[in-house]
Amino acid sequence: MKVVITGPTGAIGHAIIEECIASGYEVLAICRKDSVRNKTIPVHPLVRIVKADVEEYSKGLEGKSLDELKRTYGSFDVFFHLAWRGTTGADRMDTALQEENVHFALDAVKMAYALGCRTFIGAGSQAEYGRVEGVLEGDTPTHPENEYGRCKLLAGIKTRELCEELGMRHIWTRVLSVYGPFDGEKSMIISSIRKMISGERASFTKGEQEWDYLYASDAGRAFVLLAEKGIAGKTYVIGSGKCHKLYEYIDVLADEVNKQAGIQPDVGLGDIPYGEKQVMMLCADITELGRDTGFAPEVSFQEGIAETIRYVIQTTVSNRS
Repeated sequence: MKVVITGPTGAIGHAIIEECIASGYEVLAICRKDSVRNKTIPVHPLVRIVKADVEEYSKGLEGKSLDELKRTYGSFDVFFHLAWRGTTGADRMDTALQEENVHFALDAVKMAYALGCRTFIGAGSQAEYGRVEGVLEGDTPTHPENEYGRCKLLAGIKTRELCEELGMRHIWTRVLSVYGPFDGEKSMIISSIRKMISGERASFTKGEQEWDYLYASDAGRAFVLLAEKGIAGKTYVIGSGKCHKLYEYIDVLADEVNKQAGIQPDVGLGDIPYGEKQVMMLCADITELGRDTGFAPEVSFQEGIAETIRYVIQTTVSNRS
């Protein structure tokens, strides 16, 4: 199998590439031109890196038009679309920015078609659901409460319509809380680890939310299994299928920092009040994902967080030197 992936430098993107390498699949990784994380993409004979920003997808790659892509890069089978601008902070409420992402997602479908891909797999978000009491399934009603969630939902609908028009297999995912070494610096896990190992106070809400965390390598395997066995037209929830109180995850995180860094973290549970639209339950039902693909998580939170902390400590020491 030959795959294309946009947004390859994040936790899930890295994991998909590693899973593809392990399976012997060729990868064309389309990276943002100015991303400082491009250098972290695995160097391997099966991986080819191309630099292009999402705004350029409609024009092609490296000066080659859409009509020239197949002749230049060859024919591919699966297109993973993970690239998305404005995923954190105030950008999530920026209507114009988020709506642009929908257009870029449609451009990604057209690029996938130009590269000969038969399958398009998009990375949606739990934000498409809004606040839900109960576990999340592919057909759980959606009530997004921010522009990010609304536009992720719209991208899933619009890319499916275009794929059907072009005769391509379409699979949409709604990703819950994936963590790992290459997660964004602003994520709760990475930012908290950095504060803890530096001796800063790590502030949180009371942590009573029920949360579902999935380690990146498991998420990457889920995406590749969907490419191999997922059913066209379906929406799959990507998570571990297990929920715990957020303060329980924080306790494990703090204990592991203590073990690896020799620091007793300063943890401020309750420092931050709950937001007006605080999501109090975020739990995946992965029954359908497991039934269709055979997926089951393999990495426990304790194992995954230990590996993530090791990576953060190593990169911190490396950056200082």
